[in-house]
Amino acid sequence: MGFFQKLFGNGNKDELKVLLDRGALLIDVRSREEFNAGHAPKAINIPLQMLVQSTDRLKGKNVITVCKSGARSAMAVTMLQKEGVKAFNGGAWDNWQ
Repeated sequence: MGFFQKLFGNGNKDELKVLLDRGALLIDVRSREEFNAGHAPKAINIPLQMLVQSTDRLKGKNVITVCKSGARSAMAVTMLQKEGVKAFNGGAWDNWQ
């Protein structure tokens, strides 16, 4: 179960909601087209392939990443953490509606 939890969401959703209430950024790493078809309130779209270019503006902030299933958001967390960003996998975007 630990592997799947890490892949599809690495934080307790209640704890991540507290972070969000305290100003964490909810970043949807899906493509612009996927994001435009539907997204969580307050989410901002930074597609996975463009994420590394955005790390400077994300440093010093808590970031919760989401996507369709949690797989891309898990990759995003790994990328962000390597750049020194405090990031958490929020799993599927529709869990944040």
